[in-house]
Amino acid sequence: MTTTAQPYGDRPEGRRPMTSYTKVLLVIAAIYLGALGLALLIVPAQFGVGAVPEDPSSELIALLRLLGGPFLGIAVLNVMACRADAAVVRRTVVLANLVGFGVVAVNDIIGVAGGTARDLAQIFVVVHVAFAIAFVVAVARQPVARTA
Repeated sequence: MTTTAQPYGDRPEGRRPMTSYTKVLLVIAAIYLGALGLALLIVPAQFGVGAVPEDPSSELIALLRLLGGPFLGIAVLNVMACRADAAVVRRTVVLANLVGFGVVAVNDIIGVAGGTARDLAQIFVVVHVAFAIAFVVAVARQPVARTA
């Protein structure tokens, strides 16, 4: 009788442990995105300092608040992915974060380099590039899940 060794000891496929790096990264990203989402919902005009006019229209405030919801949703998704059983689910969430932070980082770089971004973007560009790089590392460290 031959037995086939399962990957990661006695854990069945999809029950691979999440690396502590990825878990910490997802939690930090969740905290950051949650803070942005709450700021957009609670103090949208103050959050948009340098980009939002002194007397913003109610439509602009409503739009800024609308954007807070997805930030909060992604924050919850990141935290829940830390507990996900399937490696493919975790990898998908990490890739989605890489795309999101990567696009935002490129936008920040273009705005700052072109002089069209608000002054505060010089800080955000560093944060967003750091997150993008961190998620590149996380993707590289994640094992590719085999599907049936």
